[in-house]
Amino acid sequence: MKKILLLGGSAQQVIAIETAKRLGYYTVLCDYLTDNPGQYVADKFYLVSTTDKEAILDVAKKEQIDGIVAYASDPAAPTAAYVAEKMGLNTNPYESVEILCNKDKFRAFLSENGFNTPAAAGYTDADEAVRDTDRFTLPVIIKPVDSSGSKGATVLRSWDALPEALDFAFSFSRSHRIIIEEYIEKAHPYLIGGDIFIWDGKVIMWGLMNCHRDNNVNPLVPVGKSYPPELTEKVFDSVKDTLQTMVDKLGIRFGAMNVELVSDKNDRVFMIDVGPRNGGNMIPDLLGCIFGVDVVEMTVKAAMGEVPVMNISEPVPYYATHNLHTDRNGVYDHIRYSGELEKYIIKKCEYKKKGDSIERFDNAAKALGIIFMKFSDSSEMIRILDRINELYTVMMED
Repeated sequence: MKKILLLGGSAQQVIAIETAKRLGYYTVLCDYLTDNPGQYVADKFYLVSTTDKEAILDVAKKEQIDGIVAYASDPAAPTAAYVAEKMGLNTNPYESVEILCNKDKFRAFLSENGFNTPAAAGYTDADEAVRDTDRFTLPVIIKPVDSSGSKGATVLRSWDALPEALDFAFSFSRSHRIIIEEYIEKAHPYLIGGDIFIWDGKVIMWGLMNCHRDNNVNPLVPVGKSYPPELTEKVFDSVKDTLQTMVDKLGIRFGAMNVELVSDKNDRVFMIDVGPRNGGNMIPDLLGCIFGVDVVEMTVKAAMGEVPVMNISEPVPYYATHNLHTDRNGVYDHIRYSGELEKYIIKKCEYKKKGDSIERFDNAAKALGIIFMKFSDSSEMIRILDRINELYTVMMED
């Protein structure tokens, strides 16, 4: 029986373990958290940090694995590539994965290769960043170079709050390094976000969607996706050309990529973030509804060197997700949905149980769950999504 090593056993990563087992692989899991749910699903579990490359390599050699996956995890993606290269397994270049997982390396790559990119610089010292503000034009975004889910990110339109923004960014950086970059004002209603899938160096699935935000809580944190994207044909073609060119230059051979882009008033496309992994917030599940394929299965098979499903269907429109969340801290009781919203919901995934502590939604890890919705047309979808916060209530204990 072939063995696959999976890095990360959180609730959202369990699906990768389950999929690998269904495909007939022996599953080995590594995670540094003692309470991860994946350990009860995998065939074998090691309590090891997924960012400790040498420790993971030791496990991989001991188990004589045939493939490795860092499902929906930016921090673990370089580890997976490193181990696979060392063992001669199917992988994308470790150096390229490192570039994609480090925001200042990624900005340097974009600049050196002629992509549209905002002015940016990385810092390990807050005082140096404060002294360097003259090189930037406001607004700017300040964020860790090595985090995901908008953790530690702040948009500044005045330098007055710079010290707090720097402290916030540094607090989420494992390497104690942050990046400041000029903030691109988008010309279209939403950011462009989602997952693409690559096989044999070519993008075979364009899972690009509208990326929704909640400006009342944190305008940087995604609160859901909707399909199809509201883009002109010109911008959509430019987005596809930009991403395929990036794939070519980095030598990416296979797998999912989580992408976020924006176009400005001159229709210039900017890559904001690209992660060499499946997206979180159940994006693969949403793409399964839209394209009629099992994206998790594609990911697992590709990592094992097997050809993934290639018969991707014509996309079905008017699907959306929403990350359930709250704007205050408290103790969770339940979620009450309005009748108007209920008729569009096709699937509910609630993470919390009565009595759990919950927090204000300022990063993706604080979502309370996800709902999937299906609409009959674009206007109906946008009408509901624009006021969705009014259509459900997070009930808390007194």
